[in-house]
Amino acid sequence: MPGSPILEAVLTQSQRTQILRFDTCKIANALEHLKIRLKNEGFTKPGLHCVTGGFPAALGYAVTSRVKAADPPMKGALKFEMPEWWDWIVTRPSPSIAVIQDMDSKPGQGAVMSDIHAEILRALGCHAVVTNGAVRNIPALAAMHFPVFSQFVAASHAYMHVVDFNIPVDILGLHVNTGDLIYTDVHGALLLPPTEIDDVIRVADEQSVHERAIIDLCRSQRFTLAGVRAEITAMRGVS
Repeated sequence: MPGSPILEAVLTQSQRTQILRFDTCKIANALEHLKIRLKNEGFTKPGLHCVTGGFPAALGYAVTSRVKAADPPMKGALKFEMPEWWDWIVTRPSPSIAVIQDMDSKPGQGAVMSDIHAEILRALGCHAVVTNGAVRNIPALAAMHFPVFSQFVAASHAYMHVVDFNIPVDILGLHVNTGDLIYTDVHGALLLPPTEIDDVIRVADEQSVHERAIIDLCRSQRFTLAGVRAEITAMRGVS
């Protein structure tokens, strides 16, 4: 089983609760302000959709795998015959998010997950699935209230099978390792730096105050462009 040493992200319940108050857009803004990484890194590029409906958010530790549908598996017949991956997920910190990379040259030729697989993953402590591939049984997944973020949907699992797990994966430009702290919602998925969480929360809070002031100003009789510019300048000055 391939893999490399990782830095486990350990959040307190308070930190989790505070992060979940913000959408990924506000978290991305805070990360940009703190200059933790380049502005074009650390998030999925366009194409990831919440296929289960609504606007759910999921925060957890990545458990990675790679799958393929282009060729028949060397053994096994069913896409959800992956007991080694399941046994390994049980050993990982919870809550987890299953991050599944479809390795086919044209991802989405077969579904990487169905409602049965989702039921198993949820029982193992997963709070969501993120994949560049396809999923199926959408109404059943939605009824489970199990957030699924994928690039495609498909009717059949075809020859979908697990190639390996606990390895680096790429989901629409987002490079994810096992144990990475991943946050996803309707806008896409991004990685959170575990050692900078308190700063991210603080900046997101401060920026939200300034954003609220701008919105209130725009909706009031006090609106002036000078006032808006002053609020924007104040927001950029968040320490």
